[in-house]
Amino acid sequence: MLQSASRILLLLLLLLPLGSCLRLLKPARDFAAYTPSPAPDYAQGSAWAALPDRPDPADAVPAQSSLRDQQATAAADVFFVHPTTYFWRGSWNANVANARLNRYTDRSTIRKQASMFNASARIYAPRYRQATLYSFFDSTAAGNSRQALELAYSDVRTAFRYYLDHYNQGRPIIIAGHSQGTDHTTRLLHEFFDHDPGLRRRLVAAYLIGFKVKANEYQTIRPCRDSLETGCFVTYNSVATGHDFPPFRHFAVTNPLTWTMDTLLAPARLNRGGVGQRFRRIDPQVTDAKIHDGLLWITPPRPGGYPRFILPGELVLRHSFHIADYSLFYLNLRQNVRTRVRAWRAGQP
Repeated sequence: MLQSASRILLLLLLLLPLGSCLRLLKPARDFAAYTPSPAPDYAQGSAWAALPDRPDPADAVPAQSSLRDQQATAAADVFFVHPTTYFWRGSWNANVANARLNRYTDRSTIRKQASMFNASARIYAPRYRQATLYSFFDSTAAGNSRQALELAYSDVRTAFRYYLDHYNQGRPIIIAGHSQGTDHTTRLLHEFFDHDPGLRRRLVAAYLIGFKVKANEYQTIRPCRDSLETGCFVTYNSVATGHDFPPFRHFAVTNPLTWTMDTLLAPARLNRGGVGQRFRRIDPQVTDAKIHDGLLWITPPRPGGYPRFILPGELVLRHSFHIADYSLFYLNLRQNVRTRVRAWRAGQP
């Protein structure tokens, strides 16, 4: 099963030399040698991992909690782009008709990340021909990574256009993603929001988590300065305290326990609760958080529920909690979405 395969991949990344492991993930041929699978048709429900008018994993909440899915009465929408769940070398891009991959995506990132928004927003999460994981470690191979990511973004762009034309109906919008999903949503903000005042006025906030976003990324959209600001973006990458990752030093970071960008330590008592891999309960005070040189430093939580993984890019930080960027701060994020939606509505004439 893909879930077991992902655990094997994680073990390989932790135990093997990076070069050896990445060679196992590299597609056998250049991008141009593959015929991409058909593009998704976003008029079909099967092209979406989550839609608000049907049951799907984005409706989930931890079983041992009082949380509830409230999409039916939500005042806003979220357009959520999931992270990389395609790790293998069969092609540079995934096939959205791959049922096993879709099940893994749904049970992991849609259930454990997109669900964070279901108290305050209707969730729209497209399937797309995501670039394989190796694309984020291939900086020299004849533009293969660039082409794979361009193909992936073309699907995300098409899905967002379809969402605007057929689903949004003028409602306030949250843009959100993680890892590869954030790479694509960062581009969406450039293309659709940065130079469109009308659409930008409907932007509640963007949660650009798990990738590199500069503080001055946009001409008109800035990092959020507090928990109430709207029309801004939140971004961070979680790593164990005491570890540096030079490629991230000049990028923006938001502290999800204080919603500020200062470098003061936010103690664990401010952490309302995270969710572990089994997604069964809320664990309060799971970790603290402190901004340091483009990273969010955290004290590693107890083992078992909050896995470490790699940051996307040319280098690897083995003390990264990349996979757990959402789950470490699940309840703080959930409540902040509610707060910003209320603030956006209060600011309307």
